[in-house]
Amino acid sequence: MITSLAMSLIVASIGVWQFRHLRRLGREPESATPCTVSLIIPARNEADSLPHLLGSIARQHRAADEVIVVDDGSTDGTAAMAAAAGATVVTAPERPEGWLGKPWACQVGADAAAGDVLVFLDADVTLGPDSLDRLLATHEREGGLLSVQPHHDAPRWWEQASAFPNLVSVLATGALRPRSTATAVAFGPCLVTDRASYERAGTHAAVADQVIEDIHLARAYQSQGLPVTCCIGADDVRFRMYPAGPRQLIEGWTKNLAGGPGLALGAPLALGVAWLLAVSSVVGTTVMGVVHLDPAAVVPWLITALTIGWMLRQIGSFRWWTAPAFPVWWLAFVLLFAWSAIARAGGLTTWRGRRLALRGP
Repeated sequence: MITSLAMSLIVASIGVWQFRHLRRLGREPESATPCTVSLIIPARNEADSLPHLLGSIARQHRAADEVIVVDDGSTDGTAAMAAAAGATVVTAPERPEGWLGKPWACQVGADAAAGDVLVFLDADVTLGPDSLDRLLATHEREGGLLSVQPHHDAPRWWEQASAFPNLVSVLATGALRPRSTATAVAFGPCLVTDRASYERAGTHAAVADQVIEDIHLARAYQSQGLPVTCCIGADDVRFRMYPAGPRQLIEGWTKNLAGGPGLALGAPLALGVAWLLAVSSVVGTTVMGVVHLDPAAVVPWLITALTIGWMLRQIGSFRWWTAPAFPVWWLAFVLLFAWSAIARAGGLTTWRGRRLALRGP
């Protein structure tokens, strides 16, 4: 039990060290330099999500100069809904050979946009009233590519299975810490870039065939000597990833999960692996403690649950019982990762009705 207690203290130490100062958007009320801003929203069957995003865009204190929704082969009225909300709807033409759906939709939107600054938003994102101001001010200060990991809203039971994938992605990249020296990564739901930097990095054509296009886009910026900055969304940028049910969640994490470790490097990845192994040890102790009615197992379980609960509050709004039930969500993570690895070995998965070829890192 002493070993398990030590493991729980490792969980707490790494978690607090990596999460204690996550970078947030600046608090500046507005961007100092006038610029034209284009919001680009790739959308495939997003009629349920888009009203929330477009409504939040309409409430911005700093209005966008144009809002472009790229209809990527939707069959659920996405285009009509977006047009009714006042967005400019662009229908993505047939994808050229070698392009995947999201990079192509983003490229089509960028080609249609007239703004000096391009803001790419996933359809399941929502913005706080001052968010566009803060995105623009932070990008103006940092330059290059600004990426925001949205605050994850997870109201339904199956959405709690995203807890560990989210925690591990933040731990293993290290990109959200101030003055991070980690290899560049980005979070695709919210990207901000000036057009000159975007073109210098090769646009989305540089990542046309990548399933995890956001991280590869960050690497394209880095390869050109352009800065890449990552922030957490907090109250400024939020999303709900998989509201449609467990199948959507499984498909989403299948395409992303197993490829991520190959794109993370160095100390943050080592810390993420160490943290996950320490949690695994505490999970084993907790299970054995329940089986044998051993009260000594309560202490490492409690330390780990409190740590995970605190970490989750930094990056999302999960249910109160998610942290105490961490052994269940640890197992869900292991199964999701294994299934993603199997799919990656097979080279194919499915997302939004499309078959995707999974490439190696």
